Amino acid sequence: MDPVRNPYAPGAGQRPPELAGRDRQRAQFDVTLERVAAGRPERSLVLSGLRGVGKTVLLNALRGQAVSRAWGTGKLEARLGQGVRLSLAQAVHAGIRELAHRHRDQDRVDQVMGVLTAFAIRATPAERGQGRASSDRYAVRWRPPMDVPAARGRADTGDLETDLIELLGDVGELARDLGVGVAIFIDEMQDIDVGELAALCGAGHEMSQLGAPVVVVGAGLPHLPSALSASKSYAERLFRYVAVDRLARDEAARALTVPADTEQVTYTPDALDALHELTGGYPYFIQAYGKATWDLAPASPISADDVRAAAPHAEDELAVGFFGARFERATPAERDYMVAMADAAAAVGNDPVSTADVAAATGRRPQSLSPARDGLIKKGLIYAAERGHVAFTVPHFAGYLRSRHA
Repeated sequence: MDPVRNPYAPGAGQRPPELAGRDRQRAQFDVTLERVAAGRPERSLVLSGLRGVGKTVLLNALRGQAVSRAWGTGKLEARLGQGVRLSLAQAVHAGIRELAHRHRDQDRVDQVMGVLTAFAIRATPAERGQGRASSDRYAVRWRPPMDVPAARGRADTGDLETDLIELLGDVGELARDLGVGVAIFIDEMQDIDVGELAALCGAGHEMSQLGAPVVVVGAGLPHLPSALSASKSYAERLFRYVAVDRLARDEAARALTVPADTEQVTYTPDALDALHELTGGYPYFIQAYGKATWDLAPASPISADDVRAAAPHAEDELAVGFFGARFERATPAERDYMVAMADAAAAVGNDPVSTADVAAATGRRPQSLSPARDGLIKKGLIYAAERGHVAFTVPHFAGYLRSRHA
């Protein structure tokens, strides 16, 4: 098969040629956009799931839907230990720019831009993860790239929730002038500090009460809903939670066959069965195995034998780029903890596993393993699935660890 014509696209956040299995979520978001623009109440949205299930791809697709409806949009990726004020300011600035060229009252646009500037310059080195205490003395003087002075007495208190309420309220009114709304998309939302999560929830709650045309769409790991709930008790009612999971058998087949059809290539039913068994229906793995199979298959139709021949090549690729890169981020103690987790999962035949089982696999007391566990949670390699239990954020990671240390 011609590798130049290979339609599959494994990559972090890279949209596959066929976004299979997400039609319902996209249709629901269209309804959300229409309702909010019409002044009807609607909840913001949170996507959660393991790595490799396509959360970022879906997040970007939803943003595209908002753009197609002429909404103002902005996106940010949260980073552990770095405050969100500056990132939020840049995302909101992108949304204002998408609205500004269509707004007839430039003075009104400049007024809102001045509020954004006031909000942005309250960001401090501490909020950017530079370790200093928050104070005016160390204020970061980032300004939107427009010659508009900062407003006074608006979005400049230094309290994130208060300032965000004022900023989003003004930006929402600017969008309402055009009969649309503003949507802010936040990736890796679980990495936001709990205090800032609370501020985001508080601002979102206020926007909902005011009927402002503002929507927040967050994406993160499976524990994101519980993190939001811990930050504000009403967060469970503030967002509509969508668990982004692996694809069903027919959806996985669609992700493979639709792109192949554009190149006049087909699969045998046995080949599709073999690919689904290997990938488990995880979108990232579907792209990785699809790409490897295409490159090694001699001709159409692609057979189960072609899939089996290509599997080691896909596994080698995943071992380096998907699994190995994450394993290398961990300290030796954290790696030992993950190997013990993998062994415990194999022993009990279940994932998540209890921290007691992990400790038993190491022969140590659970309390002594807390630093390694906490470090892995912060790095996004595992998560607390429920009280006293942990699970990997990466599908098939336990199998990779066991094979690596066999």
